[in-house]
Amino acid sequence: MATMNVSLPQALKDWVETRAETGRFSNASDYVRDLIRRDQDREAKISALQTYVDEALASGISSASVSDIKARFKTHSTT
Repeated sequence: MATMNVSLPQALKDWVETRAETGRFSNASDYVRDLIRRDQDREAKISALQTYVDEALASGISSASVSDIKARFKTHSTT
C-alpha cells in the first residue's frame, strides 16, 4: 500500500481523529480511505446522471414519465 502525507489545519485533524475514534474506523487512514471511496462513488453517480441528461437532450422529446426515468436511474446507479 502506498503512503501519502497530508497537511491539515488543527481543526480538521481533530475532526478526523474524532471520527476515527467512533469505533467505525480502525484509525484515521481508514476514515480517509472511506471518504475517498464515497467521493469516487459520488463522482460515478454524477457522471452516470450526466450521461442520462446528455442522452435525453440528444434524443428529443420523451414519452417516459418521471417515475420511469427515476426507476431507470436507480437501477443503473446501484450497479
